[in-house]
Amino acid sequence: MSLEKEISLWLKDYLLNNNLDSFVIGISGGIDSAVTSTLCAMAGCRAIVVTMPIHQNPDETDRGMQHCSWLNENYDNIKILNIDLTDVYEQFINSLPEKFNNPLALANTRARIRMSTLYMISGNSNGIVVGTGNKVEDFGVGFFTKYGDGGVDISPIADLMKSEVYDLGKKLNIIDSIINARPTDGLWDDGRTDEDQLGISYDEIEWAMQYNGEEIDTKQKEILDIYNKHRNVNLHKMEDIPIFKKK
Repeated sequence: MSLEKEISLWLKDYLLNNNLDSFVIGISGGIDSAVTSTLCAMAGCRAIVVTMPIHQNPDETDRGMQHCSWLNENYDNIKILNIDLTDVYEQFINSLPEKFNNPLALANTRARIRMSTLYMISGNSNGIVVGTGNKVEDFGVGFFTKYGDGGVDISPIADLMKSEVYDLGKKLNIIDSIINARPTDGLWDDGRTDEDQLGISYDEIEWAMQYNGEEIDTKQKEILDIYNKHRNVNLHKMEDIPIFKKK
């Protein structure tokens, strides 16, 4: 059985075994959400795909909309929702004291508003929120927002490396504009890419995740140092939250 068929059947079984009706997927215009939503569509159950721009780069929004249209043309179980959350975000930020202006906190707030939106839709559709994180982001460097895009019910591609997601995307005929786009989390006004933020490429992170102690050169050591720095800072997101145990 092909990987895409195996994942889509796994998704369908989970949904039906829990007496649920719908998959709810946030669409960013990137490869991860495109592959994830296509796998959900293949499962044959209702798939609600949601674009949620917040001061978004128009190219990202356009790619997301194009993918939603492509899904709708190829599957008959798609519902498309386009919800511009810019005003919601601005109203929230403007209600806070001026001192709350940390750039990273503001960026993560976008992801958390989107998460709340997906759960509102899910709660009104007898559905589940489907995660779009891959293995590199979720278990390598922790490149996600805690209780933002990390707040999900099920994670169909979290055991796939980024390169495997791209391979699957090509096999699923994901549109070229998404396949060829540079990965970005879409949380910044300046359009910075994932590589801009991380300082290394996804291929380099995958190498670091699989490094087993062999002799390495100076460049590889730099890559490993950057990988370990990100991993150590974000480890709290990848582990269970601490719980006080009474004696």
